[in-house]
Amino acid sequence: MSTDGAKPGNGAKSVTTLAFVESPVQLLNVLEWAYTDAMRAPGPDPAVPPEPGDEPSPLPPLGRAADLTVVVLSPHDPMTRGQLRRMAELARDEGVAVRWEEARGGAGAPLKTIGGLRGPLRRAARIVIGDPFSRYVQLLLTLTRAKDLVVVDDGTATMEFISQLANGERLVRWHRRGTSRGARDLVFAPVSATARRRLTPGEKRRVEVFSSMPVDPPPGVTITANDFSWTRARFGPPRLTRGTDLVGTSLVETGVVDLERYLEAVAGLAEAHGATRYFAHRRESAEKLSRVAHEVGLEIVRPDLPLELIARRGPIGHTIVSFPSTVVHTLPLALAGTEVKVAVYDVDPTWLTSDASPRAQGFLSGVTDTARDVQRPGSVPSTASPDTPLAMS
Repeated sequence: MSTDGAKPGNGAKSVTTLAFVESPVQLLNVLEWAYTDAMRAPGPDPAVPPEPGDEPSPLPPLGRAADLTVVVLSPHDPMTRGQLRRMAELARDEGVAVRWEEARGGAGAPLKTIGGLRGPLRRAARIVIGDPFSRYVQLLLTLTRAKDLVVVDDGTATMEFISQLANGERLVRWHRRGTSRGARDLVFAPVSATARRRLTPGEKRRVEVFSSMPVDPPPGVTITANDFSWTRARFGPPRLTRGTDLVGTSLVETGVVDLERYLEAVAGLAEAHGATRYFAHRRESAEKLSRVAHEVGLEIVRPDLPLELIARRGPIGHTIVSFPSTVVHTLPLALAGTEVKVAVYDVDPTWLTSDASPRAQGFLSGVTDTARDVQRPGSVPSTASPDTPLAMS
């Protein structure tokens, strides 16, 4: 078991709050939650939470929650691992203990990881998770006695999680096609059902969702708004360039959008706005990014941190253009108080693949329609002048 970054020592104190993350964005949102939790905790001279758009108060020490340990369930993807390493460094700088687990490092890794976490899971009074759809996380939830559960954002999937929890449905990612279940789903069904019960509030169980997404809480679930106060207090404001930056998406990699149609759309946006940079999503394939670079002519930027932090640190374009994705909800919050404009373009139904989930178009439209403080130009232009004004929503 690897404990890269964990606080060593014999007779270490028991863990009060245990957070499980599998992506850089999840870890970022755990830090945002810890910041908010520190500000609302009793203590001398607590920081005052800022209003969106205001510069935040000085940082309270996230280690005031010295009882927080973040467990990184490391994935295989090299780009994700690299961003997680950088986010782990930031977490340690804030006084948060980080425990790095090679949770997928071979056939025996899951059993070894779960065995090493059994004790902390039993002792934890509060569990924080970033992905309620993760089978790994669902399995770990069956081992905890914690009565205080927190779900932090894992992007727009949080919207689907809240909807399914409210409707009493089983937890299924929005881009999975159909309703039939394979052999692995059936074998794992009892674990998933137990995890779902753990995530359902009850007389002795508190469930909080810490989110920047527009969600309506089911009965008994507490919603705490994530306005990226820690990010704004820790970084920036950024230096702005005169250009426009495009944000990549993994909709092709998840089988939702056709590759050729996606490339055509990226080319149309680049021409319309005079964009020169393309911020790659960590899950985008090297082959697709190569075509974006050579066929569209954009500079590929592979961020080493979540885009919210990259944008806040700058330099960043005065306009950021994206398809429906998490960033159209998070970037306006992280960049509040700056002059950066965020624009979101619709995904045309003709772009969807035959393997796309029947829910895909409706979900993507919902992501766009519920985004706040963004511009919605509508359809992707085939040709347009870079000076074409964007209409405010």
